[in-house]
Amino acid sequence: MFRPFLVSTLLGCATVATSLPAGAAPDQRAGVSSAVTPAVTPKQARWNRTAQRVTIMRDKWGIPHVFGKTDADAVFGLLYAQAEDDFNRVELNYVNALGRLAEIEGEAEIWRDLRMKMFITPADMQAKYAASPAWLKKLMVAFADGLNFYLHTHPEVKPRLITHFEPWMALAFSEGSIGGDIESIDLKTLEQFYGKKPAPALALADAPNALDVEPRGSNGFAIAPKLSASGRALLLINPHTSFYFRPEVHVVSDEGLNAYGAVTWGQFFVYQGFNDKAGWMHTSGGGDVIDEYLETVTGKDGKYVYQYGSGQRALREVKVTLPYKSAGGMASKTVTAWFSHHGPVVREEGGKWVAVKLMEEPLKALTQSYMRTKARNYKQFRKTMELRTNSSNNTVYADADGSIAYFHGNFVPKRDTAFDWKKPVDGSNPATEWQGLHAIDETITLFNPASGWIQNTNNWPFAAAGANSPRQQDYPLYMWSLPENARGLHAVAVLEKRKDFTLETLIAAAYDSHLTAFDPLIASLAAAYDQLPAADALKAQLAPQMAALRAWDRRYGVDSVPTSLAIYWGQDMVEKASAAAKANGVPTVDFIRDSLAPAERLKALVRATARLEADFGTWQTPWGEINRFQRASGDIKQQYDDAKPSFPVAFASANWGSLAAFGMVAPQKTKRIYGDRGNSFVAAVEFGPRVRARSILAGGNSSNPASPHFSDQAEMYSKGQFKDVLFYKADIEKHLERKYHPGQ
Repeated sequence: MFRPFLVSTLLGCATVATSLPAGAAPDQRAGVSSAVTPAVTPKQARWNRTAQRVTIMRDKWGIPHVFGKTDADAVFGLLYAQAEDDFNRVELNYVNALGRLAEIEGEAEIWRDLRMKMFITPADMQAKYAASPAWLKKLMVAFADGLNFYLHTHPEVKPRLITHFEPWMALAFSEGSIGGDIESIDLKTLEQFYGKKPAPALALADAPNALDVEPRGSNGFAIAPKLSASGRALLLINPHTSFYFRPEVHVVSDEGLNAYGAVTWGQFFVYQGFNDKAGWMHTSGGGDVIDEYLETVTGKDGKYVYQYGSGQRALREVKVTLPYKSAGGMASKTVTAWFSHHGPVVREEGGKWVAVKLMEEPLKALTQSYMRTKARNYKQFRKTMELRTNSSNNTVYADADGSIAYFHGNFVPKRDTAFDWKKPVDGSNPATEWQGLHAIDETITLFNPASGWIQNTNNWPFAAAGANSPRQQDYPLYMWSLPENARGLHAVAVLEKRKDFTLETLIAAAYDSHLTAFDPLIASLAAAYDQLPAADALKAQLAPQMAALRAWDRRYGVDSVPTSLAIYWGQDMVEKASAAAKANGVPTVDFIRDSLAPAERLKALVRATARLEADFGTWQTPWGEINRFQRASGDIKQQYDDAKPSFPVAFASANWGSLAAFGMVAPQKTKRIYGDRGNSFVAAVEFGPRVRARSILAGGNSSNPASPHFSDQAEMYSKGQFKDVLFYKADIEKHLERKYHPGQ
C-alpha cells in the first residue's frame, strides 16, 4: 500500500495558500476593521454546531482528551486538537502524500512528488470518496472540517500550501506507518530513469550503497493472564519512529469510540494504542508484499510495448506535471510516466524496465485503520483484519478477556513459490502474477500460545512465542522477510524468565539494559586480540581498552565507559563494512559479527579510540556524556548544539540490541550523539474491569517551544520514567489544565 513518510497533498485540488486566511471576510483578511459583521456561511454554521458538540479536555501533560457526541464529532475535535499542537506537521503530511512537496521545498523534491503521483491522483481519490459508505464519508468530512475550522479560527496561522482541506484527502494517507511500501522505491534510480529520455536497452547502475542507519521499526510485547501478577493481560506499545512523528491523544464518542494512544499527524485514527477492552501494537516488516517485474520493452510505431506471454502490450503513458518553487517563482517540469499492468515503471535493470506492484486499496485501508480502534474483543479485531490492508506491519494484540494474539503481516499476496520473490521476476511470464490474497488462516498467526507471551521486534516470527512459535517450514519464504535480530534475542531472554509481570516490571523488561549484539562481537574481538604476537605493538596499545571491554557486562548506563567504547567501535565497523555486507545480501551488523577479519576488528578499535580521544579528550568518557536528548525547536529537521542544554540517555541504538531504542539518523555535526529516532511514544497497558496504563512521550505533546508541554516529558523520557495515563473522565478532571470547545 502507498504510505507517505512524513507529509501529503494533491496537485491542483487543494487551495494554494495566499496571504488571506481561509474563511475570513475580505475586510478582515486585509486587516481593515468593519462595523458590519460578516455573514456566516452554511459551512461555517456547520462547523460552529459541531464544535459545540465537542469538548476537549487537556490534562496536566497537555494530552488532548476529545469527547464528541458522535464518532464524526470526535474526529472533528481530534483534528482540531492536532492542529493546535502542530499544524505544520499535519499540513506537511498532506503536502507529501499528494505529491506537492516541491511546491514548498523546491526542485530537489520533484522526484519524491513523482513517486507519490504515480500512485495517487486527485480524480481517483475523489471517485473513491464518492463510492465510500455513508458512515466513512461522515468521518472524512469531519476530518476536513476540523482542520478547516482550526484555520478559520486561527487567521494568524499561515499554511505553507493548503488553506482548505477536502474530505477525500484522508484517503491519500490511510495508514499510519512511518515509511513503508512506496518508500521502497529508490528516488535516485527513479530520477536516473525519468530525469533523461530512457532507452529500453540502457541499464541503470545500482543505487549507491548507504550506511546502515538506526532501524525503523518497533517492539510489541503481549503477556497472557497466567504470567501476570494480577491475572490480567498486558500489552507493551513501543514504536520506534523519528521523534515527534506522532502525538499522544485520547478520542471518545457516545457511539463507542474510546481510543487512546499514538496518532500520526493529520489522521483520524489512533494508530498504536488501546481502548477500554483491547489494545494493538504494530511493528514493521511482516513479509514480502511488494514485487518488482522485469519488463522487456521495445519501441513499436513510435510507442513503447512490453512482452507478455506470447504477445505484446502497450505501456500506458501518463503525463505528470511537477510544479516546484524556484528563485523566480513557481516553475514546473512535465514527465511522461510509464505503466505496465503490474504497476509504474520506476527504474531500469539489465536492459529491462522495472515495474513495481504493491497494494492500492486506500478505501479498505482507511476502513481497517479506523474500525480496529473500536474492536473490543478478539473476534471483532480479527474481523477488521479480514480486510487485509495492513500491508507491511505485524500486529501484537491483547484484550480484557485475557486473549493475546499475533498477526505476522496482513496483506499477503499468493505467489508461485518456484520464483525468488526477493528479486525482480520476469514480467513477461504469466506465472509470476499474484494469485489473490492469502486468507488470515493461511498467514503466520498466533492466538493464546502456551508460552503465555508474544513478542516482535521487526524480526522473524519464528521466535515470537519461544517454543510455541510458528514453524519456519510451514510457510512460504515470502511470508517473512526479516531475519532474527539482536532485539529479538533480547526480548526472548527477558520474557521467558518471568511469571509475575506487572505494568512496572513489563516496563523494566522493555528497558532492560543488555546490549545483546555485543555478546558475540566482544568475544570475537577478544579472540583476535589474544591471537596477536606478544611483540605486536597493538598488544600494548589496546591492553587498557581490552581490559575494560572484557570486564563489561554488556549493559548500558550513563556512567558506563565500556558502553561508549563498544558503540564507537561498532559504529566504525558498520561504516567500513556496509558495502561488503550489501554485496553479500546480509544486514551489516550480522556481517561484522560473522564475516569480519580479526585484523579489521582490531583496527576498528584503534580508530574508535582515536575518535573518542579527539572529540572528548579521552576514550574513557562515560556514555551519558556522549548520548543525549535535546529538543531545541519545533522544526521538523532538528538542529543540535553541544552548547545547549540536553539530558543524558543510557539506552542506545536498536542495532546493538537495545530494546529501548535511541539512535541518530540525522548527519552528525556535533561531537555528542543526539537521538532522533527510536522510542517515541511508549505505553504499557493492563486490561481488566478498568484499564490501567502508563506512558511516556519524547519531549512533549506540543511543537511550540513556548508551550509548557514542549519538553515537560523530556527528562522523564531520558530516564525511562513513565507517567500515569488518565483514561477515565474523573481522573482527567482531577488533573485538568483546560476544558473547552474547539474555537474557544
